[in-house]
Amino acid sequence: MEHSVVTSAVLPFLVFFPFLGAVVGFVIGKNNKGARDIWAWLLSAIVFVASLMLIGKETVFEIPNFCGLGISFAADGFGVILAVLTSAIWLVTTLFSKEYMADNRNRNRYYLFVFLTLGATMGIFLSADLFTTFIFFEIMSFTSTVLVIHEEDDHTIRSAYTYMTVAIIGGLVTLMGLFMMYQMAGTLNMAELTTFMAAQEDKTAYYVVGVLILFGFAAKAGLFPLHIWLPNAYSVAPAPSSALLSCILTKTGVFGTIIVSCKLFMHDAQWGNLILILGIITMVMGAVLAVFSVNLKRTLACSSMSQIGFIIIAIGMQGLLGEHNALAASGTFLHFLNHSLFKLLLFVGAGVVFMNLKELNLNKIRGYGKDKPLLKFIFLMPILGIGGIPLWNGYISKTLIHESMVEYIHLLAEAGQSVTFMKCAEALFLFSGGLTLAYMTKIFVCIFLENNPYGAPKSVRKGPYISKMMAVILAVIAICLPVLGCLPHQTQDVLAAMGAHYMNAHTPDHAIHYFAWVNLKGAVISICAGAVVYFLFVRKVLMRKDANGNVVYVDLWPEWFNIEDKIYRPLLLRVLPFVGGFCARLFGSLMDGIISILRMLIFNDDNGRVIPPEDKYFSAYTDFEADHEMYREGFATSLLLIGIGLTIATIYVIV
Repeated sequence: MEHSVVTSAVLPFLVFFPFLGAVVGFVIGKNNKGARDIWAWLLSAIVFVASLMLIGKETVFEIPNFCGLGISFAADGFGVILAVLTSAIWLVTTLFSKEYMADNRNRNRYYLFVFLTLGATMGIFLSADLFTTFIFFEIMSFTSTVLVIHEEDDHTIRSAYTYMTVAIIGGLVTLMGLFMMYQMAGTLNMAELTTFMAAQEDKTAYYVVGVLILFGFAAKAGLFPLHIWLPNAYSVAPAPSSALLSCILTKTGVFGTIIVSCKLFMHDAQWGNLILILGIITMVMGAVLAVFSVNLKRTLACSSMSQIGFIIIAIGMQGLLGEHNALAASGTFLHFLNHSLFKLLLFVGAGVVFMNLKELNLNKIRGYGKDKPLLKFIFLMPILGIGGIPLWNGYISKTLIHESMVEYIHLLAEAGQSVTFMKCAEALFLFSGGLTLAYMTKIFVCIFLENNPYGAPKSVRKGPYISKMMAVILAVIAICLPVLGCLPHQTQDVLAAMGAHYMNAHTPDHAIHYFAWVNLKGAVISICAGAVVYFLFVRKVLMRKDANGNVVYVDLWPEWFNIEDKIYRPLLLRVLPFVGGFCARLFGSLMDGIISILRMLIFNDDNGRVIPPEDKYFSAYTDFEADHEMYREGFATSLLLIGIGLTIATIYVIV
């Protein structure tokens, strides 16, 4: 059904009203915390209702000449669903935050920044050009940092710094790519860019630009090797913030990846291969790390990384399949939505565990849910869904992604080309699905089926472990998962069709027989792989007897996977500052020599080198120890940053 495109005030309202509401709520909270809480709920509800008003409509809104380029918003099927999803998840997490943060001193600040982040996120999902996307993407990166740093302990601050550093570097690189794209195409409007790039027969010159634009989005999505912030940020943030990070904020990075892949490099096989490889590595690495984790939230964080990899694989398959990308596009969109539902339930569920026990270590929360059937149900439904079990929603989206890979293998075989790489990719896809089942089974068995050898965990919370309102909300969401899985044609296929147009994909030529053996066998392979990993690795290797003879979960976290501490921090804090300091010293010596020569020539007075007076800035010229410090912390670092900026600018000018 076609809809006329009209200008609508709902779009700027969804973007800017949360900004205004955040400030109003902060002012109210200074004097009345109860009124602030009511305002937060009301604000979330208003935004949710406003997003529902966009369903079935195609609307636009533009503010011309803003920063010279203007900002513009548009809502079609894809953007509308994301807006509704975002506002709904914000409403649920806002309701949950009241009881989760009942005794937290930073609640007023939390509500201020959580709604600033909401407005920025809406700006991203409803943007009609890359300039608008970038502006709100950067706002969201800064405001969400406060959500990560909320607890303000040393580990939290370190994690927040990593999150901010990755966001800043990613944003700067993306901005450079946008500058270059604007120079080449003369526009950053997505529709116009799609037309422009489609007209380019040779896209070789645009790949570098595409990688630069992708960089910031990939960092936010947690793609390898820019994933370093994700496990720690998720685990230290409050549970409502972790839910937002996993359900929505990382999805802004996925959304940006969709823009670059489906708008700029539509049906481009070379670009598709790049995205596919990044997705495979991210998928496998996240799943492996999740298997090893003994911290509930860290496990869920690594799981999010892995599931993002599944979505990225689907985006890559769109490029490889070209005009035959219907299955891949549907799988992309549906796993995007399904994963948000999974992690909303799981992170809120983890929050329930933490606010009652103040613990997240599996050995300490072991057996907590044995007598809590409702909490067991709230965990079980998303675990079955994310595991790809037939009759749950995750099975549908994963099947679509898997079948797109099978379809491409058949196309390669018919064309007489090698299928080895894609066969390996398919095997890793199915094996990662098995790893998902293994670590999710580990969580469920630990919390809900096993006895704690040191006695049942005792709650530090008075009253019920969860409020009746949140129990009803979470139960309803949990029930939706098997409904979506049992009725895919009436539910998920309809949603997929709404998002297909945005990704330049057509609807499938025929209905997918999801429960035919040809599709079920992929799930069966993953289930078998998961059972093998769980019983032969998790139970035999990751569980050992402690000093008291009790079988416990052991922490065998692979430190060699920690590229932040092994590579990035030494490189940025030691190697590069040393190189910069050496260059600074060399440059300073050369300048001293030039000054001395000029002095001799002009004044005929050889007094040797000109040595600046010793002070806190230039003591390195006369003091060896201070020199060492300069390499690491002082002038050299600043010079290094300037040099990096000049290098990037030079590359931009040359290109």
